[in-house]
Amino acid sequence: MIDLKTFEVWFITGSQNLYGEETLKQVATHSQHIAEGLNNAGNIPVRVVYKPVVKSTDEIYTTLQEANITPNCIGIITWMHTFSPAKMWIRGLNILQKPMLHLHTQYNRDIPWSSIDMDFMNLNQSAHGDREFGFMVSRLRKNRKVVVGHWQDTEVLSQIEGWTRAAAGWYDWQGAKFARFGDNMRFVAVTDGDKVEAESKFGFSVNTYGIGDLVEVINNISEADVTALTDEYETTYTMDASLKKGGDNYSSVYEAAKIELGLRKFLQDGGFKGFTDTFEDLHGMVQLPGIAAQRLMADGYGFAGEGDWKTTALVRAFKVMGSGLAGGNAFMEDYTYHFDPDNQLVLGSHMLEIDASLANGKAALEVHPLGIGGKADPTRLVFNVAAGNALNASLIDMGNRFRLLINEVEAVEVQNDLPNLPVARVLWKPLPDMKTGCAAWIYAGGAHHTAYSQNLTAEQLQDFADMAGIEFLRIGKGTTIEQFRNELRWNEVAYR
Repeated sequence: MIDLKTFEVWFITGSQNLYGEETLKQVATHSQHIAEGLNNAGNIPVRVVYKPVVKSTDEIYTTLQEANITPNCIGIITWMHTFSPAKMWIRGLNILQKPMLHLHTQYNRDIPWSSIDMDFMNLNQSAHGDREFGFMVSRLRKNRKVVVGHWQDTEVLSQIEGWTRAAAGWYDWQGAKFARFGDNMRFVAVTDGDKVEAESKFGFSVNTYGIGDLVEVINNISEADVTALTDEYETTYTMDASLKKGGDNYSSVYEAAKIELGLRKFLQDGGFKGFTDTFEDLHGMVQLPGIAAQRLMADGYGFAGEGDWKTTALVRAFKVMGSGLAGGNAFMEDYTYHFDPDNQLVLGSHMLEIDASLANGKAALEVHPLGIGGKADPTRLVFNVAAGNALNASLIDMGNRFRLLINEVEAVEVQNDLPNLPVARVLWKPLPDMKTGCAAWIYAGGAHHTAYSQNLTAEQLQDFADMAGIEFLRIGKGTTIEQFRNELRWNEVAYR
């Protein structure tokens, strides 16, 4: 699991020297108390670090400059306890490179009706100061999240938690490296894209590595290490006796373990956070990586098939954002439909590589033929995905911009036996309904590959898109085709 406690957000309070030393001492005390409260909130996964109150242009500039260059500072939370004249913030905001959350709160929850006086009003005037600050951020066209409410309110804490998770995913992308073994699947459009523009926009790089370089690493894995990993397979998954040591098909499992160890070493040695491969370029490999991709994803690596580097990167971001939460995040594909008028469903799956973090129960390790790729029968984990609320997300290159598209879905239990479909399976109902959800997805140019999440929300992905400065589209309960198509038209103008 990725430890989000290695990340920190800075709590920065704005004021000014007008109020005098005694008032500023109270501002600092209150600010420190709020920062400590946020840091100790059980649901906020990162550290919240108090920073001294900023009261001048130079203090603001220096603090935001330090935030930019401090390792593991993934963003800032700002709050104006008193009035903080916003022209003081221009220089600092103009250089700020980290995500920002503007917390519109106040130290006290209630107005002290019987004792309130002008001294209290001058100290506790966030309603005044935050509007001044908010104007300047809007004037400078800076993306930020605004959260309103008392800092101890559970809904406020939940919004802050979601934003910190999005900020962690965004921070993880900066300087990230993703390996591409071979090109994307021939003639396929949506899985391709502009890698130069992606690195400029998102901060991660995607480069291709020859399959022969990977095969060389795989071939140098020791027999002892491979045997140890097959032993781990036996204790972790349900397996037929023929796949265990001494069984007729053990060699397939042995080769799969060897591929996993080689891939893992290649990724670790190169400092990669994810990879993509293609069944059209497997020269020198015994079988297509199945269980290897599944287990590497379960350990936090990004992955998508057929050279789809955009979904690979998105899966990695989801892994970071969802770390520590119940449920999983994985590569997914819309595969086929169930058009029963009373129970319309999408069957999601892929040839081999869905992550078992989504599984409802213990996964089974199986070996079966695969009618694509022209290699030996690959080893894979077979399971049904748990029911519950989920979402599918697609990162799309629209030519002049990137678009993050999501569809909220309701996954349902797999009720039927599927003896001839030995892959991971999930059934879901697109929201608001099958026809609207699928039509809206197609109108938006959504891909067939997605990142599937059981624990992230549309609001968190909106935050993530805002940090990236890209278009965001949501298909959910309230979506209508008329409204959605109008949104697409408006966005064509807005992102021109």
